[in-house]
Amino acid sequence: ICLISGGGSALLPLPGEGVSLEDKQAINRALLKSGATISEMNCVRRHLSAIKGGRLAAACHPARVLNLLISDVPGDNPMDIASGPTVADPTTCADALEIVRRYAIDLPAGARALLESGRGETVKPGDPRLEGVETHLIATPQMALEAAAEVARVAGITPVLLGDSIEGEARDVGKVMAAIALQVKRHGQPVAAPCVLLSGGETTVTVRGNGRGGRNVEFLLSLAVALDGAAGIHAVAGDTDGVDGLEEVAGALIAPDTLSRAWAKGIRPRDSLDNNDGHGFFEALGDSLVTGPTLTNVNDFRAILIS
Repeated sequence: ICLISGGGSALLPLPGEGVSLEDKQAINRALLKSGATISEMNCVRRHLSAIKGGRLAAACHPARVLNLLISDVPGDNPMDIASGPTVADPTTCADALEIVRRYAIDLPAGARALLESGRGETVKPGDPRLEGVETHLIATPQMALEAAAEVARVAGITPVLLGDSIEGEARDVGKVMAAIALQVKRHGQPVAAPCVLLSGGETTVTVRGNGRGGRNVEFLLSLAVALDGAAGIHAVAGDTDGVDGLEEVAGALIAPDTLSRAWAKGIRPRDSLDNNDGHGFFEALGDSLVTGPTLTNVNDFRAILIS
């Protein structure tokens, strides 16, 4: 019985032939800073592993394997949850090399040799060693959004589910969400206030500054800048496991007075955004969202309340 959730990639490392743990850690850090999607990162990680990409399930053959998965990835594809140690992987070493090239990731010699030689190939669909594998998704981002929507309905607030697999640069998603919120506020479209815009998924951050970032706080800081203090709009965003980026902070909150309070403290919001310093920004305002470990992980959660 395999209980697998997000974070499994980090908790179950077994580097492939000629690759050290330090090599994989360095490659992973570079991918996180590059703006690569979670699917792209997982493709590379699977092909540099000796246990992911279906290899653990293959090692269990001929035993029956029952997968119970908690999804933290857009689209809930089992091969991307913890880099798919117990499911087939249709992607290839060539795909991984293309991703590395696309984002200009510097590969150590051993890792490059593993990919270029094809020795890092994963277990493919139709492999007889996977015939006894059964997979069930027991918690997903969509389930979290539906639960939040029910809470909103009980409170007399109309929920609008915008999607459970929204990706892209966090700051760009923030701008788009601000435009939707302002359309609701000004024109009552696509629904009238009071309402709450709910969304999930996993955005990315291309790191250009040296601040204390995280995709949810970067999203919120961009959202606040774009809203420019619009009345009656509040928002919360956080990683459902309680850790946004590398900080033991789930995310943060914004309100119509977020920017004015920052300026009063001598903090320039746009400068904080340019420096990828979302955590520093919200910590200074006392608006960080600290939950502690939630013991689950169904990706990011975002809610924008329009009153």
